[in-house]
Amino acid sequence: AVRAFSEKGADVAIDTIAKAAGVGSATLYRHFPTREALVEAAYRNELARVCDSATDLLADLPPDRAMRLWMDRFIDYLAAKQGMADALRAAVASGADPFAETLDKLGTAIGSLLHAGAETGLLRSDVDPLDVGLSLAGVAQITGTPAQRDRADRLLDLILDGLRYGTSP
Repeated sequence: AVRAFSEKGADVAIDTIAKAAGVGSATLYRHFPTREALVEAAYRNELARVCDSATDLLADLPPDRAMRLWMDRFIDYLAAKQGMADALRAAVASGADPFAETLDKLGTAIGSLLHAGAETGLLRSDVDPLDVGLSLAGVAQITGTPAQRDRADRLLDLILDGLRYGTSP
């Protein structure tokens, strides 16, 4: 659904989304009675997937490397969200609140990465997770196209360098 809304806009046919998901339209409507419910579920599912990936990355990588890869995933998520902007606006206009849990989930994911990094001495311990999230959102705002991905990578490297232990004032 995220891909369909991102590529075809808020008015993409539900039949198109159902076909891409390998289900019938009736099945889709049983689970998501309105387009707005589908948009909200797609947004929340993608957010949960990105936030949950912090734990997986920390299980396999040093915390600083996990943080950098998670930043990439979050930027990709934000780029997809920008593609869904019209669909999200329509969902909000209908009374849905796809953003209700966003800050808590992001704070928890980024906080776990920062905490693991601080415990190993790789990342600073004096950073507010939401400050990191806002920094990443800013990067996504100014580098939201594939052509600007190199700039996004440079900015993410710069943010990570600022998070490294020994860089605090």
